[in-house]
Amino acid sequence: MSAREKEFTTQIEQNRGIIFKVIRLYVNHAEDERDLYQEIIFQAWKSYERFEGRSKFSTWLYRISLNTVLTFRRRPDVVESREDLTGLHVAAPGVSDEAEALYTAIRKLNEIDRMIITLHLDGYDNEEIAEIAGLTKNHLAVKLHRIKENLIKTLKTSMYGVA
Repeated sequence: MSAREKEFTTQIEQNRGIIFKVIRLYVNHAEDERDLYQEIIFQAWKSYERFEGRSKFSTWLYRISLNTVLTFRRRPDVVESREDLTGLHVAAPGVSDEAEALYTAIRKLNEIDRMIITLHLDGYDNEEIAEIAGLTKNHLAVKLHRIKENLIKTLKTSMYGVA
């Protein structure tokens, strides 16, 4: 194994949670999850020689993961509706009911808003999120504010029956 391959493998191992998170947000079937994981790794490896380090590896991998998943979901042979995702409740071990409620509310958002809030919750700063989303920082700030308001409203309604 070359030094470049070892470096890539190490980076993937350190950041594989990003791949799983993106897949879980957009896909509902175990077979598709496995296929997408492999496709993301393949796409990342194909692009790795062009990774210049101007952004963090995790930011770069997030963008590749998201682009790969969104491309996959637009394929005509993928039959999965948004309703399938919003109704899905797969409790992760050790995750509180509140966290699961938030995760379910996030899955109800459109693809771009889902990506933005997930990156925000993962601790990415607005500049990095804007870069990944292809938005200006100002536009991102407005969108992020609206997404948060939407999530608060959704959570109040689902948890307390209050609009």
